Amino acid sequence: MEYTKKWLPLEAQVEWLVQRGLEVDDPARAIRLLESVGYYRLTGYLYPFLESGEQVDGEGRTTIRMLNTYRPGTALHHAEAIIDFDRQLRLLVMEGVERIEVAVRMRIGYVLGRSSPFAHEDPSCFDDSFTRANTDSRDPSPSKQVLWLERVKDRRDSSDEQFVAHFRQKYDDHMPVWALTELLELGHLAKLYRGMRQKDAEEVATAFGIPQKKMMGSWLASLNYVRNVAAHHARLFNRKLQNAPSRPAAGMVPLLDHLRDPAAPKGDFGTYNALAIIAYMLRPIEAERSWAPRLAELFRTFPTSHALSVQSMGVPEDWHTLDLWRG
Repeated sequence: MEYTKKWLPLEAQVEWLVQRGLEVDDPARAIRLLESVGYYRLTGYLYPFLESGEQVDGEGRTTIRMLNTYRPGTALHHAEAIIDFDRQLRLLVMEGVERIEVAVRMRIGYVLGRSSPFAHEDPSCFDDSFTRANTDSRDPSPSKQVLWLERVKDRRDSSDEQFVAHFRQKYDDHMPVWALTELLELGHLAKLYRGMRQKDAEEVATAFGIPQKKMMGSWLASLNYVRNVAAHHARLFNRKLQNAPSRPAAGMVPLLDHLRDPAAPKGDFGTYNALAIIAYMLRPIEAERSWAPRLAELFRTFPTSHALSVQSMGVPEDWHTLDLWRG
């Protein structure tokens, strides 16, 4: 289908939103908001405020279809409030994931380095699934370790860190794993972690109170996803997680037992699940627990409306009673 919609000046964009049912008391304020965030970002935050209706398909199945008009009572200030809330949420997520990422760098470099300063280059330090090349003649490919080393080399070569220049000049660019990990982003770390031997990986996981390698691998992938969402300033508060963290079985991680509650809103794909994982992984890192209480305070300021509540992001109704969110 060919795209035929025409460019609209800001004044016409405001008028179109009004025609769709958005209450705008001050058109000049609406224009300023559009100048700040753009039409599609604004309407993305307004999506939960759309009216909906039932639709029956050819096989008689009933589905809910979002309409093009906003629910009565939906006003510009609703969008402004949720945009501001989401901005504060992204900042907290960036801070929390940063602290976890730095701590994971240290722990992986520490554990691998005990085997060899250059353990990252040694196949014997990793699981066979990480070091085995695909020798199928129809689709041969190098091992995950080789591909990982190539990516990390590119990152090292483009780094302007002073310690990298030191190794480049004095040691022919050969860096021990405990130094190399300082250059790695969470995505690099997650892939390296999944390749580690079971015993080593479990030692790393235990340092963060995580009982299984597989679980920590899932959590790192999920945190990398939400960090990328936050870093690119995308909507986060009610996002359906593409990489949802695995939820511990009942009793395995008592502070997270509530994630398994059948009544939990948005199930295992709600943003809350990733927030709970961040709060849990920060507990052994923070000398004084401040991140979880600050996020709890942000929960309390959620701009509740006729279309949204804090449960819209997967937060359980009794969240304030949970030990996870206390200092």
